Amino acid sequence: MASLLQDPLGGNWRRSGLSPSQGMFHYVRSSRRRWICKSCGYEFSVTTGTILADRNMSFGDLLLAIFLFVNAVKGLTALQLSREVGCDYKVAFVLLHKLRECLEAEQARRLLGGEGTECETDTAYFGGYGKPANHQENRRDLRLTENRTGRRQCVVVVRQRAGGTVTAVIASETAASAFVRRKVERGGVIHADEGAAFDELHARYVMARINHEEAYSRDGACTNQAESFFSRMRRAEVGIHHHIAGLYLRRYAAEMSWREDRRATDNSRLTSEVVSLTLGRGHSVDWRGYWRRWQHAA
Repeated sequence: MASLLQDPLGGNWRRSGLSPSQGMFHYVRSSRRRWICKSCGYEFSVTTGTILADRNMSFGDLLLAIFLFVNAVKGLTALQLSREVGCDYKVAFVLLHKLRECLEAEQARRLLGGEGTECETDTAYFGGYGKPANHQENRRDLRLTENRTGRRQCVVVVRQRAGGTVTAVIASETAASAFVRRKVERGGVIHADEGAAFDELHARYVMARINHEEAYSRDGACTNQAESFFSRMRRAEVGIHHHIAGLYLRRYAAEMSWREDRRATDNSRLTSEVVSLTLGRGHSVDWRGYWRRWQHAA
């Protein structure tokens, strides 16, 4: 982190000789950690043109916020981040969603599988919490179809053993096989439970099925790594965030898969990775000027 504070550009623009305005030369305003293009006078910083542009936080506080984000095992709430960094809740809220957007974009480019690989896949439902009634006679069994809110969404995960993880939010379990075919290349083995949603995969992959009513692992077939991801995500939903809006569920899933894949990586490397992802991504369509849009809508 100290190296990032001293040289936040990492030498990239100095080596290329180009400023964001395409000027060939620029000079440093070290007191503000900003650069000025000699050709047009355009003033820019390390976050100019990135997803972190137009920020209200100092670069030091921004690095601290990213460090706290990667240090959280099951996620970090905007309220806690705002208290620890000393910023407004709205600033922390948007920043965390921008970080999740970067993690989702990094995951979207990933493909799994191939010759000699083994992948595990499974599905689970999240969201749609309904507060139970006070009196027992007024409570509804949410397991019954007629009592469901319709807001619960299905998350499908594919985890490659000794590899990466990809996730998606799908309409129902029946769409899981299509996601697996899109993200997993031929040639490997796919482990799945006895759910009918994965029956179609037998035509494309070598399948290892496990009946969880009989055993969690048998003859090498198991989905324990997929279940490990869902365990982390369930703890994040119940114990950290308490409620995950359906519109952003896919990004929370991407965040948890990133944490699960890097659970043995030290915080220094994780911080550097997230900083690189944010500085390599352009303006956010969803979160740039988010609160201003809310004010205009009101």
